[in-house]
Amino acid sequence: MQALGRDSMLTTGKTVYLGSCPACRGGDGKSKLDLRAPELTANEWSHAVPPSAAFDWLAAGWSDLIDNPVPSLIYGFLVFLVALGVIAGFVAFGGYYVLVPVLAGFMIVGPLLAVGLYEKSRRLAMGDRVGLPQMIFVKPALGGQVLFTGVLLSLLILVLRPLPGFDLIAPMLFTTRIGWALVLVGGAVGILFAAFSFAISVFGLPIQLDRRVDALTAMGASMALVWNNLPVMLVWGGVVLGLLMLSLATGLLGLIVLFPLLGHGTWYAYRAIAS
Repeated sequence: MQALGRDSMLTTGKTVYLGSCPACRGGDGKSKLDLRAPELTANEWSHAVPPSAAFDWLAAGWSDLIDNPVPSLIYGFLVFLVALGVIAGFVAFGGYYVLVPVLAGFMIVGPLLAVGLYEKSRRLAMGDRVGLPQMIFVKPALGGQVLFTGVLLSLLILVLRPLPGFDLIAPMLFTTRIGWALVLVGGAVGILFAAFSFAISVFGLPIQLDRRVDALTAMGASMALVWNNLPVMLVWGGVVLGLLMLSLATGLLGLIVLFPLLGHGTWYAYRAIAS
């Protein structure tokens, strides 16, 4: 894992790559920020981004969605099929009691599933056109580290899995005081765990798509960026949760449009926070 010190945010060199930037594009097509500049603030992770910027990211995501919308909508439809297949499998085998953890797990792996949407937004910013094949077969800056990230996120989902026999004690949880206490404590722990998972993954995948860093460094940087820009990220997390709940209310059909919208919007969140 690469060290993150005062002289390097996401790389160990003198320069941080920030992705495509029309105003400051280097010879390799990526913008560069010299970390030796004396005007840097004491906290390189914190940026003056107002909470209202979350809605600007959503608007920018919508702009990318309707720019050649067919690939994004097909991508959203594929995500819808994956989500529907997973839920149908659990229901078929009588695993109704794990549906809530499964839906929570979807929020954890969502950034991984959205890599193709990040790629479309990245290429549009460079003035390129992108089709569905380029969105599905993405080539991250450091290759297989994205797969490693996927494994780590999958392990996090296993933590959410209810213990064997949970279906037998479920009635007790909602009919006794001790049961309700367990529900409240477990819910609080679950919220903290979900917040942690969101923090390490929301920018972890965009970073790996844009920069040559390993998975652990990317997730650590994502956590630092979220923590140091907490007000706007709380708003963005609320937007993500609200739109995913809306998708759930539509029988997951809303994912066809809302998942690409969130994927494109997350790329703009990353560009705003990481710059």
